[in-house]
Amino acid sequence: MHGILSASTGQEQLLTELLVTHAKIPVLIGELISVEIWKHKIFPVLCRLEDFKPRSTFPIYVVLHHEASIINLLETVFFYKEVCESAEDSILDLIDYCHRKLILLAARSTKAQAVTSAELRAEHLASPSSMQELQKQAEMMEFEISLKALSVLRFITDQVESLPLSALTRMLNTHNLPCLLVELVEHCPWSCWEAGKLKKFENGTWHVVPPEDHVKMTKLDGQVWLALLNLLLSPECQHKYRFDGFNKSQLLKLRAFLTDVLIDQLPNLVEMQRFLSYLAVTEPAPPKKDLILEQVPVIREHILKKNSGKWEAIAKHQVKHAFSPTEEELQLQARRWAQTYSLDMMEALAPDKPRCRVCGAEAAKRCSRCRNEWYCSRACQVQHWQKHKPACNLMAEVSRSVDDL
Repeated sequence: MHGILSASTGQEQLLTELLVTHAKIPVLIGELISVEIWKHKIFPVLCRLEDFKPRSTFPIYVVLHHEASIINLLETVFFYKEVCESAEDSILDLIDYCHRKLILLAARSTKAQAVTSAELRAEHLASPSSMQELQKQAEMMEFEISLKALSVLRFITDQVESLPLSALTRMLNTHNLPCLLVELVEHCPWSCWEAGKLKKFENGTWHVVPPEDHVKMTKLDGQVWLALLNLLLSPECQHKYRFDGFNKSQLLKLRAFLTDVLIDQLPNLVEMQRFLSYLAVTEPAPPKKDLILEQVPVIREHILKKNSGKWEAIAKHQVKHAFSPTEEELQLQARRWAQTYSLDMMEALAPDKPRCRVCGAEAAKRCSRCRNEWYCSRACQVQHWQKHKPACNLMAEVSRSVDDL
């Protein structure tokens, strides 16, 4: 959470260097997949237990939110080539993870798309149980996580030239991501019609789109088209992808969407238009059959194999102790979380002394309100206040929310 907030204030370069230097990208990917498995194996069992009525569902919500926090952080830093390269073999697991999330997006029904926060609050008025409420929150969070995974996948495709051959094979042939992205272009799960009005999902909420903006490309639309450009037009991918009858017919569906209005908004799509016109009248050569030793993702399989047969037993026998803590245990847990997210502890991992946000000199003073920015003098702090104010207010609000909990 601290890393995401730091990146939002323009400090993502320092964050990126720390994650790469300390080899934390594979660790984050491992955490991401662990929580995903927990959500599919343990969380449904908890929701089915009739005698499970915890005093507080916050510990479970923290686990669910942990996945959202990690994918948000990865979306922030995967823009940088060195981060993608530092993932090493775990990039295969991340590709598989993103593929699973994109399948969820492609399978969303129109009814599921239209669930808004207002409707969720209306359902809450019917006095659902705390676990039912948590299930609704998890469903909404899953949609947003899937959208973040789409952005992460697009950043991965930006680096096709430096990806291992197994990663390209996984994206193009094992998962056939180009055809899956065509499905997303066709069905556009982040937009829907409701009561005769077009609604689109942007910045965490559904909002009504005025008629003059109906053809305007959203950020999510752009991510899909850029990923398609990377996967279809790069020489490395064209040599490995199978342009058979089915794949060719699916890709040619894109021509109906490549209007002049769309190309005006993303001029690079002219190259896509030319490629599809060429594909329509030719039979591309079959992909080269390279004799290579293909790597496979191991993180998810390792976790599943290690815990096979234990999921339901763990849920049934440990749930009461784990989620019905005493007041003393709650206080101890709160102290541990406070230590985990302590800025002082995070900064202790940094190899260098804090630097002034304004002039770069070694700093000994910090903002007393959010404790997130360092300054060498009062003059520098005053000079930077107008730029720092929005982030400072956000950090202060987060701190108050945590205190309330």
